[in-house]
Amino acid sequence: MLSAEDFAIIRRELGREPTDVEVACFENLWSEHCSYRSTKNLLRTLPTTGKNVLLGPGDDSAIVRFSDTCALAISMESHNHPSYVDPHDGAATGVGGIVRDVLSMGSRPIALMDPLFFGPLDAEKNRHLFEHVVAGIGGYGNCIGVPIVRGDLCFDPDFSGNPLVNVVCVGIVEPDKFITARVKKPGNRLVLVGASTGRDGLGGASFASRDLSEGAEADDRPSVQIGDPFTEKLVIEAILDMAATGKVVACRDLGAAGLAGASSEMCSTFGGMIHADRVHQRETGMKPVEIMVAESQERMLIEVDPRDVLLMGQIAEKYDLKWSDIGEVIAEPKYIVKFHDRVVCDLPIQFLSGDTPLCAWERKAYDAQTAFKKPKKSLKALALQVLSHPEVTRRDWVIEQYDHDVQTRTISITHDAAVLRLEDAALVLSCGCNPRQIYLKPWAGTANAVYENAANLACMGAEPLCILDCLNFASPVHPEIYWQLEQAIYGMGDMARRMNIPVVGGNVSLYNESDEFNTRIKPTPTIGMVGKGQVRTWQQPEEGCELALIGTDGSHFGGSVLDAVTGCGGEAPDQADPAILDIIRTKVEQDAFIAVTDISQGGLVAALSVIAPQSTAHISGDPYEQLFSETYGRFLAAFTNESALRGLDYTVIGEVGGDLLKVSVGNNSFTINKKEMDTALSSLTRLMRQSSH
Repeated sequence: MLSAEDFAIIRRELGREPTDVEVACFENLWSEHCSYRSTKNLLRTLPTTGKNVLLGPGDDSAIVRFSDTCALAISMESHNHPSYVDPHDGAATGVGGIVRDVLSMGSRPIALMDPLFFGPLDAEKNRHLFEHVVAGIGGYGNCIGVPIVRGDLCFDPDFSGNPLVNVVCVGIVEPDKFITARVKKPGNRLVLVGASTGRDGLGGASFASRDLSEGAEADDRPSVQIGDPFTEKLVIEAILDMAATGKVVACRDLGAAGLAGASSEMCSTFGGMIHADRVHQRETGMKPVEIMVAESQERMLIEVDPRDVLLMGQIAEKYDLKWSDIGEVIAEPKYIVKFHDRVVCDLPIQFLSGDTPLCAWERKAYDAQTAFKKPKKSLKALALQVLSHPEVTRRDWVIEQYDHDVQTRTISITHDAAVLRLEDAALVLSCGCNPRQIYLKPWAGTANAVYENAANLACMGAEPLCILDCLNFASPVHPEIYWQLEQAIYGMGDMARRMNIPVVGGNVSLYNESDEFNTRIKPTPTIGMVGKGQVRTWQQPEEGCELALIGTDGSHFGGSVLDAVTGCGGEAPDQADPAILDIIRTKVEQDAFIAVTDISQGGLVAALSVIAPQSTAHISGDPYEQLFSETYGRFLAAFTNESALRGLDYTVIGEVGGDLLKVSVGNNSFTINKKEMDTALSSLTRLMRQSSH
């Protein structure tokens, strides 16, 4: 909702009372979701340029060069509030929206990632949300033929009442043939293509910019869009056909704020005239304010020369899609909406879509770290608890619902990063962050989220091309929340500059709070990372391979999985030194290792379960530090020739083989047999399958 101060600014600028359509436009376009009122100045500190960046932040998607003949269109979004109110449709339309963001660049969508954050699964409501969010993502992605190849999972009490559904989409386009979203010439026509406009999704952008209250499912359901993936598939093919003619001058997806958002932002370089009554509608008797801000899905707006309108209509009809010539680009810098020739909106276009007044918030630092308390359980019991945690376990229940092989590019999805074949190279994708660590150290934790995704790429031999981010936070009205937000953005930028990786786009989602559960989410600046490498597959080490622990030890338990399952507390990891990643990447490129994984969530015991679930490991030092610390900069590698480790700080700790995991740390030892290991690592799948039945 607009504040009293916002209304005063609007009245002063217009010299009159705004109409109901104008109020709705301001409510949505000036919302945090659309305008970044609280973060615009902070986001300007991020590095956004690089040798491969063809188009940076500000459009529906960024464009990054992959090769001389192929560029990537990349975008990241959130659909958090809708996914709490209606988890299936909220998550599904999140997929549909991000796919259209990539499509609007004239790019074919080829891959999706979905980092997801929920409350603990021992609560029935959280299981319900998790189950239906995954079903919504899988159902929509599978129907439109775009593979979901990577994701991340986090479960924490602070996400009860406000889950996070973040989605990344990657598409491909020729480097000199992408389309942008800004109109180019007064006199050109604006053509709406796709599904008919209904009343679903009314006020979605403003809804996404406030916290969730008790009873939100019933009260806010009209704000949740309803998706139709079969129409989306037709829209994809139609827009790509239109783009192939070379006659689409500009294109924009109708997402947040509906037609009002897409057309005003699209026309902001000149001006725009919209005839709302010409919009093809699904329902009778729609008012102009409903037509303009409804967020009905599967709709695209294109700019074309008047001579090409009929051609675009013919292409739309070829795919059984409706279309309407709804307006034109005008030279006067105004945004005008008419309804049956009556002017219902007449605004300075920059005032609406470019000159949003920014918010200034107080900041307050805090220190939430506590001293480490040694857990009382045995090492084996702790190891099984860590391995059973849903952030560590296998994700078969999720993966089996996603068609990751469609389009036949996918090579690998199950280890450190997803690998797709693109031309004669590998497109490598990673996503996620650790909100618990970021809560304790917002700067270092966010820097480490960048590092961790780059480490995932390094383990697959890939070099990062770019970063995307989705900044999910509670309300910046709270000084400690704004401090988190500021520190996180600065930490991301610091690590991005150190690693020379541009931040090319993203999304901000604030006000993620729940009155129902009296919770504020932990700071969650989710990272999406895209890289390029050689085509290779991950190998499971065979019996006889040796194991090496690479990197320096540390004692960082705060925000770890061990902390999550025991409440042990401790210090969160300091900001990592990324220098080791170049060495790891080079070793992988040279096939020096049979396999390598970075040590992160779950510590060394989790890394052993991935690389060598049946092996023997002898480790010296403190058992808790060695097995469960989540200090960054450490790796577990399997090798056959110790010369592969030259140039690294390492210790040979064991050998692959046998029928169980046997671990000795100082004077402590334990074994985990194959049945115990499989039981622990299948706990998430077992729980969700039982819950579904």
